Amino acid sequence: MRTALVIGTGLIGTSAALALAQRGVVVHLADQDPEQARTAAALGAGTDEAPEGRVDLAVIAAPPAHVAAVLADAMRRGAARGYLDVASVKGGPRRELEALGLDLSPYIGSHPMSGREKSGPLAATGDLFEGRPWVLTPTRGTDTEVLNLALELVSHCRAVPVVMDADAHDRAVALVSHMPHLVSSMVAARLEHAEEAAVRLCGQGIRDVTRIAASDPRMWIDILSANPGPVADLLADVSADLDETVQALRALQSSDEAKRRDGVTGIEDVLRRGNAGQVRVPGKHGSAPRAYDVVAVLIDDQPGQLARIFADAGMAGVNIEDVRIEHATGQQAGLVQLMVEPKAAPVLTAALRERGWAIRQ
Repeated sequence: MRTALVIGTGLIGTSAALALAQRGVVVHLADQDPEQARTAAALGAGTDEAPEGRVDLAVIAAPPAHVAAVLADAMRRGAARGYLDVASVKGGPRRELEALGLDLSPYIGSHPMSGREKSGPLAATGDLFEGRPWVLTPTRGTDTEVLNLALELVSHCRAVPVVMDADAHDRAVALVSHMPHLVSSMVAARLEHAEEAAVRLCGQGIRDVTRIAASDPRMWIDILSANPGPVADLLADVSADLDETVQALRALQSSDEAKRRDGVTGIEDVLRRGNAGQVRVPGKHGSAPRAYDVVAVLIDDQPGQLARIFADAGMAGVNIEDVRIEHATGQQAGLVQLMVEPKAAPVLTAALRERGWAIRQ
C-alpha cells in the first residue's frame, strides 16, 4: 500500500492515518468538517488535500449510520482500488450497501477493537491499535486484493487480525462492548444526584465500573442505533438477573430463616456466575488470564514517583505485568498496585523496601 484516503478524521480515523503515515504511506484526509481534517493533518496524519487519482485503499471512519452513504459515494467516484470501513457495527452497513445495488467485491467491513473515552483528532495516537484485535468481515465475493490491503492496514497499525461473520461480530460486540457501556452508564447515573459525602467515598471499584460512562453520548447513540436488537436482548437477560438479585436481597431482610437462606443462595449464585464469567476475559496480550500477585506501594503524588518505582523494579529484574493506582481521598498520596508473577513478588517486595518504599501488606 502506497496511498490511502481516510474519510472521517475522528479518534479512529486519525489514529489509523497516523499509523499509516508513520510507515511511509501517503495519506489523504477528508471530513465533513474541513477544520477537523486540517487538525488531523497538523498532527502529522497526512494531508487534507484531495488525491489526484485513485488511492490504494479508502478507509471510511464515519459513524455507523452514515457509513453506507459515505462508502457508496466513494465507490461511485472510483476513489480507491479497495474500500474498508471501521464502524463498530457490520451487518447493517453491509445490507444497506447491498440494497443500493453496488458491486461489493472491492469492499471489506472491519472493526478495530480499540478506543478511548475521548473523541476527535486531538485524542488520536498512532499506537491506539497496537496489540488489539481488528475484526475483518469478508464475504465470499470480497476480492483477494482487498483482503490483502486490509491485512496490510492492520499490520501497519500493529493490530491482530480476526476474521468473523458480520452478524456474529455484531452479536459479539453487543455482549463485550455495547451492553457493558449502557450498564456502566446506568451505574454512573446513580451518582448524579448522590450526596457529596457518599461520592467522596468512591474508590477504585466504582472508578473501574464507571470509566467508560465518560464517553461521548452522541457517538454512542449512533453506535446503539445501528445495533439495537442484540443489545436489547442482552439487557433483557441482565434485567432478569437484576430482578432475581433484588428478590434475594429482600429475602435477606426477612425474619424467616428459610427465606434468608434462599436469599443467601440467590446472591451466591449471581456472584459465582460472575466469577465464572470474569475468568473468561482474556488476559495480557489476549492470552488466557493469569493469576498475578500484587505488591502494593504507598507513594506521594509527586512527579517522577512512578518512574522511580518502575526503574527500581527493573534493577531488581522484575517485570511489571500490570499496574493500578488508587488515589487517597483528600490526600496527595496514593497506592500503586504492581501485578507480578507470584515467584517475583517476594523479590520485588524486598528490593523496594531496601530502596525506601513503603509496602502495604
